[in-house]
Amino acid sequence: MKSISKVVTTSIEETLRAGEQFAAGLNPGDIVQLRGDLGAGKTHFVKGVARFFHIPEEEVQSPTFSIIHEYQGRIPLYHVDAYRLNRPEEALEFGLEEYLYGDGICLIEWPEKIASLLPDTCRVVEIAHIDQDKRQITIHLQD
Repeated sequence: MKSISKVVTTSIEETLRAGEQFAAGLNPGDIVQLRGDLGAGKTHFVKGVARFFHIPEEEVQSPTFSIIHEYQGRIPLYHVDAYRLNRPEEALEFGLEEYLYGDGICLIEWPEKIASLLPDTCRVVEIAHIDQDKRQITIHLQD
C-alpha cells in the first residue's frame, strides 16, 4: 500500500473535520476500509464523513452490536463493523454484498475480519493513537 496523505489530529473536532475533508472525494460505490485499534477514532471519522453528506453526526453510532447502520443523506452511507464476526461468511448472511455493490458509500471498521470479501479497489484509512489526544490519520492507495 502506498500512503498518499497523513494528518495528525489533536481533538475529536479535528478528527471529524478530517473525515469531512476525506468525504469530499467519495462517490457512490466507494468502499472504505477503516483500520485502527479500539478507541482510535474510527467512528468519529465516520461521523465527519456523514456530516459532509448532511447526515447529523449525532445519528452516527458504532454498529458493533448491529453489525451495520444505514444513514440517508445526499448519498446513502453504510457503516459496517465487522469486529464481532467470527468468519467472513457471516457477513454474507446479513447481505454485505448489497452494501458493497449498492448505491451508497460503504465504510467498514475491522475490515481485516472480512478481507477475503473485499475488492482490491477499496480505499484504506488507518487511524493510529500517537498519545491520549493525538491521532495520526493516514490515507492509503491499494497497490
